[in-house]
Amino acid sequence: MIRVLVVAPMIAMRAGLRVLLSASPGVEIAGEAASLLEAGADLPRADVLVLTEEAIPPANLEHLLDHMEAPPAVLLLCEDASAVQEFLGLHWRAWGILSADAAQEELAAAVHALQEGLLVGQPAMVKAVISQPPAVQDQEILPGDVLTAREAEVLQLLAQGLANKQIGLSLGISEHTVKFHVSSLYSKLGVSNRTEAVRKGFQRGLVTL
Repeated sequence: MIRVLVVAPMIAMRAGLRVLLSASPGVEIAGEAASLLEAGADLPRADVLVLTEEAIPPANLEHLLDHMEAPPAVLLLCEDASAVQEFLGLHWRAWGILSADAAQEELAAAVHALQEGLLVGQPAMVKAVISQPPAVQDQEILPGDVLTAREAEVLQLLAQGLANKQIGLSLGISEHTVKFHVSSLYSKLGVSNRTEAVRKGFQRGLVTL
């Protein structure tokens, strides 16, 4: 069973999501909360987190996620994809994005895909997150800044939503080595988080979806 944690400020929204998701085969509602801050203790027990944009707290969750052995996947329900890039750039196991009025079939399909570690969502919304143009024109990559073959592999796995530990297992290297490669490719791409790295990788043809 896929354990889903529902997070939304409005009681009616939580109730609606609970009904839709619990009707999906293989899905179990593990809990619900009004905000991520309220749901904090339940995060490690969830496979997939389903939440609305309003539930995103102002505090940065990166420290909490980095210290979780198995971060959950996250399905964000919102209308403005460009406003949630930083949130989706955190170390989720995988992420997806759908409109807040997504149908039951869409929600179920997204939850099952996220459980498999896939990037999911409406194509236009996913593209808005990973390919939004930067505020200033990118500089050309200098010869010394070209990604190594291993860094390119790590970037591709980042785009799939894998956490550092999962990337290490996939490539047969330690989590410490993964962090070294992530830091290096961040420096070469001139970015500071995963969403920016995937976006620039996508723009430069380094990432395929």
